[in-house]
Amino acid sequence: MVEWTGKPAYQQVADGLRRRIAAGEFAETGKLPSLAQLQETYGATATVARDAIRQLKADGLAVSHQGKGAFLTPDSADVAKLADPEGVVAELKDEVAKLRSEVRELQHRVAELEAN
Repeated sequence: MVEWTGKPAYQQVADGLRRRIAAGEFAETGKLPSLAQLQETYGATATVARDAIRQLKADGLAVSHQGKGAFLTPDSADVAKLADPEGVVAELKDEVAKLRSEVRELQHRVAELEAN
């Protein structure tokens, strides 16, 4: 839902779509929601929905075909993840947690080897 946050409405819709793309929501069909669906989902006008798609196209996440709709580019999920700072931070946190676990395991193995 578009809110009065000081951020333009089309950017809010584009950000919402970017998060959904990063989560793989449209990966199966590769097709983004229609303008009417975006209007309904985000409570936005047709102009806002159109501008949000235009922003995704400018960001390299989508291409459109007149009369058929907007579709994801092949690397859109990766690009969307990088464009979403929250997503990047969450991914980094997961990676750090995994590395910490591996280091702990290695420390235990070294301690066992040194004890022998």
